[in-house]
Amino acid sequence: MNSEVLIRVSDHPLAQLKGYDAKAIAKYYIRRPWQVIWRTLSIVFMFAGFLLGLLWDRAAGKSDRHQPERAAHLREIITKLGPTYIKVGQALSTRPDLVREDYLAELTKLQDRLPPFPTPQAFSIIERELGKPADKIYKSISAEPVAAASLGQVFKATLYTGEDVAIKVQRPDLLPVITLDLFILRVIAKLLAPLLPLNMGVGLDAIVDEFGIKLFEEIDYVNEAHNAERFANYFKDDPKVKAPKIYWDYSTRYVLTMEWIHGIKLTDVESIKAAGLDTDELVRIGVLAGLRQLLEFGFFHADPHPGNLFATYDGSMAYIDFGMMDQLEESTKETLVDSVVHLINRDYEQLGQDYVKLGFLAANTNMIPIVKALEVVLGDIMTEKVGDFNFKVVTDRFSSVMYEYPFRLPAKFALIIRSVVTQEGVALSLNPNFKIVQVAYPYVARRLLTDESTNLRDRLIEVLFKEGKFQWSRLENLLAIAKSDGQFDLMPTAQIGLQYLFTEDGKFLRRRLLLALTEDDRLHTAELQRLWQLVRADLEPGKLWNAAVGTLSASLPKAVTAILPIALLPGANPGS
Repeated sequence: MNSEVLIRVSDHPLAQLKGYDAKAIAKYYIRRPWQVIWRTLSIVFMFAGFLLGLLWDRAAGKSDRHQPERAAHLREIITKLGPTYIKVGQALSTRPDLVREDYLAELTKLQDRLPPFPTPQAFSIIERELGKPADKIYKSISAEPVAAASLGQVFKATLYTGEDVAIKVQRPDLLPVITLDLFILRVIAKLLAPLLPLNMGVGLDAIVDEFGIKLFEEIDYVNEAHNAERFANYFKDDPKVKAPKIYWDYSTRYVLTMEWIHGIKLTDVESIKAAGLDTDELVRIGVLAGLRQLLEFGFFHADPHPGNLFATYDGSMAYIDFGMMDQLEESTKETLVDSVVHLINRDYEQLGQDYVKLGFLAANTNMIPIVKALEVVLGDIMTEKVGDFNFKVVTDRFSSVMYEYPFRLPAKFALIIRSVVTQEGVALSLNPNFKIVQVAYPYVARRLLTDESTNLRDRLIEVLFKEGKFQWSRLENLLAIAKSDGQFDLMPTAQIGLQYLFTEDGKFLRRRLLLALTEDDRLHTAELQRLWQLVRADLEPGKLWNAAVGTLSASLPKAVTAILPIALLPGANPGS
């Protein structure tokens, strides 16, 4: 019977699609209206029952007493509706600031505690895909799945070579359910778009399409395996961020064998603390990893819910699911950095232009009222109130602006926003008092001060100069912010800066800095004194000496460079 089910599903007409195709899916279901009507009625009926239950509890004054039952009922509905709705529930399960605690506890179960499909059926898929029975491939394999998620389930096994591995086996009936739900959601999106109060509703079907593209990528385990290796390569120099090794000999589109990660789920805060791990450090690792993905690599994890993240026993963080990833274009990465620079500068006119480049505003939009609104919403972000901000506060403020002005949500940014919000939700689950900007701002400041790329160097100069005048306070703020989390080493930054100043490209900046010291017909000794007080603890004599030698070595001809370290030694005698 199992083999018949597998054959029937694999012969589904839409199984031939190599990726998400909205037109092909629509063409298929338009000819099968009874399937669409029945599925729609089922969805409406399930949620109607839930809402009626809530109204009845409120009328009877029993809302608090029945809340746990209603939360469990909602989870059961989402589970029955399948992978598309489970993905939404997983996203909500990461937001303790948005969802009541009792509902949150139930939604968290959607991350990896879903009903599994029969083990014999899973083993049949393994045999079909790998060409051998499971016991011929794996020395041992768990009799039951250790986790079941929306798209598949996981078995723990040991290879004959001795490595512990995780085997992901895809659910056999995914395609018909996913394509039908995506078709219905797309129809609803088109119908609702004109009725929504925000211009986010424009192109709402494009957001569904973006979700569909990622969902199709996620059910291709070969694609996931490539994503995992690419992610690991980006973080190869960071021992605090890990990704599992892929075993290609035992992996196909429907079966994925990868390294077993020994660790603790980020949802299990008590076990994390019992293992002696620092939750605040894990938060910092997670946020920095997310920022690097968006602003450095442009390749980011779009589904970083706690079921996909583990704290390892050595204090690092491991990602285990790479099905839903996305890639940012270089121009988008640069514009995101630009927006941070313009926010630091409080240059709201340029920030508005950044939103145009990113697609949040049309090119012909009247920017004057929007610039004023941005100043009201974001005006105090770079003040002492920074510690009071989190991403939700900013988005809540922004919602009023988006309601009043012609903002729209580009499809690409639906995933970016989901990723950032989910990351912050994970951080809040580990530390409810955490503020994402406490890590994000020092990271951005450090990148501006230390990155050797031409683009970021130009952005740093843009921060430090306004209308031709050097902004001493901005340099002080950048240094203070960069130093605020203890991860910033001033000496490499000073050496990079000095080396650049001695180059031909740095000639223009040298001249501007010299002028800055005497701007407004006075020596800026007070500003220099404040900077010295800020950095003097970091400028040890030995480090200063090495930086000077390194800078001159990089700037002078090779013949001179060869003898420079000896010649500069105190008391050196060239004739000896």
